[in-house]
Order: sequence, then C-alpha cells, then structure tokens
Amino acid sequence: MKIVIAGAGEVGSHLAKLLSNEEQDITLVDQDAERLGVLDANYNLMTVVGDPTSFTTLREADAGRCDLFIAVTPYESNNIVACSIAKNLGAKKTVARISSYDFMDPANSAHVKHMGVDKLIYPEYLAAEEIITALRRNWIRNWFELHDGQIILAGIKLRAGAPIIGMKLRDFSFTNHHFHVSAIKRNHETIIPRGDDHIAEGDILYFTTTRDHIDELITLSGKTEQKIRRVLIMGGTKIAVRLVNLAGDEFRFKIIEDNRDMCNRLPQKCPDCEIIHGDARDADLLDEIGISEMDAFVALTESSETNIFSCITAKDLGIKKTIADVENVQFISQAENLNIGTVINKKLLASSTIFQMLLDSDSSTTKCLALADAEVAEIEARPGSRITKAPVKDLRLVREMTLAGLIRDGKGELITGMTHIRPGDHVLVFCLAGSLHKVEKFFV
Repeated sequence: MKIVIAGAGEVGSHLAKLLSNEEQDITLVDQDAERLGVLDANYNLMTVVGDPTSFTTLREADAGRCDLFIAVTPYESNNIVACSIAKNLGAKKTVARISSYDFMDPANSAHVKHMGVDKLIYPEYLAAEEIITALRRNWIRNWFELHDGQIILAGIKLRAGAPIIGMKLRDFSFTNHHFHVSAIKRNHETIIPRGDDHIAEGDILYFTTTRDHIDELITLSGKTEQKIRRVLIMGGTKIAVRLVNLAGDEFRFKIIEDNRDMCNRLPQKCPDCEIIHGDARDADLLDEIGISEMDAFVALTESSETNIFSCITAKDLGIKKTIADVENVQFISQAENLNIGTVINKKLLASSTIFQMLLDSDSSTTKCLALADAEVAEIEARPGSRITKAPVKDLRLVREMTLAGLIRDGKGELITGMTHIRPGDHVLVFCLAGSLHKVEKFFV
C-alpha cells in the first residue's frame, strides 16, 4: 500500500516508523529537513521537504496516486487543507488529525466529507475513551473486545498471591479451558508464549476469553474489582477536558492545575467539575483536598515523567487505580514495571486507527489495538485464504503471532489447535510489532 504522511512531528514520525516496519510504501512530508534526514537514514521510507499544504509539495510526494493520505501536523486547519488537496489530486482515502470536537459532531460530517476528509483522528478523544474504559474496569491494564464483548482480550498484571503464578502454560490451558494466554509482557519484552513457558509474578498476561467468564478471570489473576466514583485529574489538558465531558455524570471529577490562566478557563469547559489551583505533586495539598477519599488518580500533564512519578505518589497515598499519559514510547515499559497502573499514549492510539484501515479498508467493523511493541487485530478470513485451508495446528503460522479467538455467526469462541477457521470468521490475532504484514498474508 502506498501511504503519504504529512507531518513529521511525534505522531507522524511514530506512524512512519511503525508502518515502514510493516513493509508499506511510505513517503513522509515535512518542512523540517533535519528531522526528515534522521528518519530517512534509519528507516525504510521516502521523504519530501516542503509545506504539506502546498500543491507543489504534494505532487512531488505523489499524493495523487497514494492509497492512504494521513495529515498529522500539529495544526488542525493545515491537516484539513492538506487532505483536501490530496483528495483533489487523486488520493483514494484521506485521514486528518484534529484537535477539537467540532469536526466530529455528526451534524458536520457531511461538510467534512465535502472538504475531502474521509476519516478523522482525534487523539485526545481516543485517550479519553481509553481512560473511561480503565476506570470502569480498574483491575486491567488493557481491554479489547469484539462484537459487544463476545470475545475479550484483557491485559492484567499478576501480583503475589495470584493462584496461577508458577504454572506452565500447558497446565494452565489444560485446567482452564475458558481462557487463552495470547502473550506475556515480562520486564521490557512481549513474548508469544508456548506450552513450556511459566507464569511469573509481575508478568502482564494478555488473556483471551468470552464474556461469560470475566468474573473467573478476576479471581485467577488475584484481583478484586472496585467501583470507581471519585476521580482526581492532574492537569487541565485537552484530554482532561474531553474526559470530563465524555464521561458525563458517571464519575465525580476534580481537576488540579498549576497554571492560573488555565484554571480560570476550565470552569467554562468543564462546568460540573471542581477546579483546584495547585501542584498535584505537593503531598500537603493532596491531603488538603482529600486524596484519601479518591478512588482513582489520572495524571494528564504534558510531561511523561511528571505523570509517572505523580502516579507513584498517589499509589503510596493509597489510591487503588492510577492512570498516566505517557507520550514517550520508550518510557512505557518502565512505567508498567513501576506499578503505576494503566498507561495511555496518544501515538499508539492513533496507530491503532491507522492499522485498522490497513487491515481492511472496506470494513467498518475491523478493530486494532497498538501496544508499545505488539499489535492486536481483528481480521476477517476471506474465501480461499490460507488461514481457512487446514486446522490451526497444521497452518505453520509464523512464530511472532498467535490466534486467540474468533467470532462465528455472531458468537465468540476460543481457538485451539483443532479449530478450522472458515471464511467470514472474524479472528482475533496477537502479533509482535513489525509482523502485521506476515499475518495479513494468511487472511487474503
């Protein structure tokens, strides 16, 4: 697939790196020649120096012949203009990163389409949705579901006392038929496990199961589920504003922000939320505002380091659920090992949206979740595809992937070696980063 990315900032650069690993034909456009030079020297992609809102630049990037045009510059208006130009030049599908909800309003969708934008990426909105999921299910690190929860993949960190610690995977599978361990995150590495692998304390296990057995999974992992109602947010950022508005009255929010001007603006954006001026790293202030009464702490400042250490402080003060916005991808593994709870990363959320389009541009039901070093994807098995030719045990699948579950005739079921995948099945695939192109070959 030929893909043109306009904007080599954090999101654009991250997408370009990931997609170049997937053996896609990538062209990256930006006005910063130095930044492009570094990427050009280290990744399998082409670069064009120029203004992404220029006809001349986009013609040089061959945007008119691309299958997918992605505009992810820091400026919403530039992204809309770039998509409009690319579409008029002949781009098949265009995607624009936006920074305000106005473009997502259903009343404006026809106007957005008329401007030449096929798909919108609003990272702050995606992050807010992810945080709400984490608040509703405080015992998980990641949650991914197909077809209204018919198949669920949950990433859970195992603590001391979990009854399955020390078991071999083959023994776990033999005694727990309703669960499939799709992957294990251990220290800083994600592995696709085999039967001889042991389950260890501190592992993050990615379990696949069906909706009827979620409560059993809580017990197996040694977790308890608690109702979260009172939430303290550190940082009055766009994610915080979108979170408060998206959640409605499901939670009671307090926002603590150290910028006086931002504090003065927040009441208009979050009218039902208590706004506190101060530094959430100040333990005395936290005590004064009632940190001990909070059910969850969400750190959403612009600094990954501040968010990580603030969550550690909140944990020390007795908060059961903490969530941190960690935008430095290289910090994610460290953050997970520091026991800060759920990690949110806008670049990975944007990547999930793009991978979804790559997997099946014609299907609105396809889903994908990008982790720091892995991808989880729902892929439909096509008639005549390799994945349908034999039982799973005889398919000679690549080492970097595992088939976890499927949806057949609207019902979810786990996959075993004896499962024979049929055309039309929606299959949940877990694969290591950079392996998606190998996985796709089995399904087409």
